[in-house]
Amino acid sequence: MLSFVLEVGNTENREQMNAVRKAQKYINENLKEKISLYDIAKITGYSPWHISKIFKKHTGTALFDYIRALRLSSAALVLRDEKACVLDVALDFVFDTHEGFSRAFSKQFGISPKKYSKTTPPIKLFMPYLVQEYPKREREGEKKMSEKKEPNTVFVQVIEKPTRKLILKRGVKAKDYYEYCDEVSCDVWGLLSSIKDALYEPMGLWMPKNLIKPGTSVYAQGVEVPKDFNGDIPEGFDIIDLAPCKMMVFQGQPFDDEDFEEAISEIWEVIDKYDPSLYGFAWADEKAPRFQLEPQGYRGYIEGKPVRIANTK
Repeated sequence: MLSFVLEVGNTENREQMNAVRKAQKYINENLKEKISLYDIAKITGYSPWHISKIFKKHTGTALFDYIRALRLSSAALVLRDEKACVLDVALDFVFDTHEGFSRAFSKQFGISPKKYSKTTPPIKLFMPYLVQEYPKREREGEKKMSEKKEPNTVFVQVIEKPTRKLILKRGVKAKDYYEYCDEVSCDVWGLLSSIKDALYEPMGLWMPKNLIKPGTSVYAQGVEVPKDFNGDIPEGFDIIDLAPCKMMVFQGQPFDDEDFEEAISEIWEVIDKYDPSLYGFAWADEKAPRFQLEPQGYRGYIEGKPVRIANTK
């Protein structure tokens, strides 16, 4: 799951982070348009030289390397999912020539765009972190996050999961996302996002005891694919069968992206106190991994946990 590293500092540092966030937003919205350094400088309020410097400082990637990698990853998804001409895709993403696009694509992913469009193997897509504004708890004049507040409404539903397979990358001892990134790195998400025929988006996973291999972690990341999936499996990943099951899914209210930790904690508190028997269900941890989706503020934080009908096995 993509999460965010929040950097807290002085006023100047906060202003820089907000400027980089504006630049990232502008880039995301204009990937198919010409983007100049002057344009980015203008919308962030910094000089071209200064915005280039602080962008690399806060993202770890030079500005135009970032734009190119993001364009190539977006182009890869078009080639994966649509019957598109390589030249048309190249021009759509502001590459001047077929040759220039092919060279850049091959350098980024180790495969030509023509071959990729035909075989669509897993590739490591560029999935950048969104630099966030300084944390809410650090804003002047606001209450501390630890203060008691009224909980938001949480939407709960039970969904049916069919027989399917799970492609996953296991860690070693990780019990949560942060430990997992320390062990495995956060690049796994890009590979999972590139897998064709995925049933849904990638997930962070807490594996039940019966699905944990000896010497591997509780927390993993993966993506579900159809039961008859026969595509390529990335090196170092496992694929396992998952039986049909019911999942109780909890979805919180939309939140400001910088408040993702608070949104996650709120759902965890609800799940910990929730009694599924009130609606005729019981927890069934052994049926499937508990999952979390990427915390995106516009939709609210989403997490699911397996259940069964009460008084059944």
